[in-house]
Amino acid sequence: MNAKLDSGVTTRSVTRQTFDEVLVPTYAPAAMVPVRASGLDVWDQEGKHYLDFTSGIAVTSLGHANPELADALTKQLNTLWHLGNGYTNEPVLRLASALTEATFAERAFFCNSGAEANEAALKLARKYAHTKFGPHKSRIVSCLSSFHGRTLFTVSVGGQPKYTEGFEPLPQELNHIPYNDIEAARAAITDDVAAVIVEPIQGEGGVIPGNPDYLQALRDLCDQTGALLVFDEVQSGMGRVGSLFAYTQMGVTPDILTSAKALGNGYPIGAMLTTSEIAKYLAVGTHGTTYGGNPLASTVGLKVVEMMSRPGFMERVKEAGAKIMANLEKLSSDYPQVFGKPRGMGLLIGLPMAAEYQGRSKDYTKIAENLGLMLLIAGPDVVRLAPALVVSDEQIAEADRLMREAVEAFIAA
Repeated sequence: MNAKLDSGVTTRSVTRQTFDEVLVPTYAPAAMVPVRASGLDVWDQEGKHYLDFTSGIAVTSLGHANPELADALTKQLNTLWHLGNGYTNEPVLRLASALTEATFAERAFFCNSGAEANEAALKLARKYAHTKFGPHKSRIVSCLSSFHGRTLFTVSVGGQPKYTEGFEPLPQELNHIPYNDIEAARAAITDDVAAVIVEPIQGEGGVIPGNPDYLQALRDLCDQTGALLVFDEVQSGMGRVGSLFAYTQMGVTPDILTSAKALGNGYPIGAMLTTSEIAKYLAVGTHGTTYGGNPLASTVGLKVVEMMSRPGFMERVKEAGAKIMANLEKLSSDYPQVFGKPRGMGLLIGLPMAAEYQGRSKDYTKIAENLGLMLLIAGPDVVRLAPALVVSDEQIAEADRLMREAVEAFIAA
């Protein structure tokens, strides 16, 4: 035991430099270190205030330190934390019931992240195809510029080679096709395909909404070939687009749906939802996870679903999204040399950089952050906005003011 690990370990002074000294360098975080937050308000170590339009990459959708969620979690913390998977618990049964009642699904599997939810979905699809049709039906089709997680399987299925370089050999029988391209889908989805996985709205790929006709074509092709259609709603789901999941607005129902991020509002949880007929192929012992569906995560997830199901909640998300979109359209119109036309659904919005400023989305968001507005990027060419779903009109107006101030500083830099 290291003698230095005394009672002072919890109060030792740390700074942004500490990250570079003790953490594996998989990220390049901002210079400021947030220490406190409430709603959409964040304060750093120096006491500086920021308006958060990132919600932790579409995670804290009910706001930071939400008091209702904190109360629910605190009660469960004092009741039951964890059980091995030889037992079930009441919160996970309630959460599974709530999600299946609210969706097409009849069965739920819980894990700890979006990557794990997609891993489970892809494993289930392969197991289903292998058992029902034979080992020849194993190919998985996904889209270029997609993102499905960072496990070796899911990062390989994601259509961004920059994330797989150096990790070869990669899992086999994976193909990538252009997003929203029906003819490419027809050519790729043949009888040897086990699953097609797609984001109804590409998030990391630039905030690009799926064309309903394209998604319907994928549904039809899967029906024709016996493949399973998987919708990755890790980012687009849980109210982000003004409905619990985006598939209901698209008018296309998948065989498997994955969720995470906002499902726990910052408490790690992921879910895979499917039908009873498909779920039976993951029989006892074929898949599992130690922490998935534990009482703490399930309690938070259930409260999130409950709060998002209240009357008027989704209507307000759409209203707030329309207000932000209108502001961004005006911003783009006023500064056409900097920004292209905004796109997205609900409160998942992308603002492309114009040709003159391609590759500089991060430069713009850094300037905005210095002015007190936290924004995201969706690749080097798109600024992404994903504020908490409880964003107020006053906060929308303040974000608009700060974005305009940031543009002036960006142009002058």
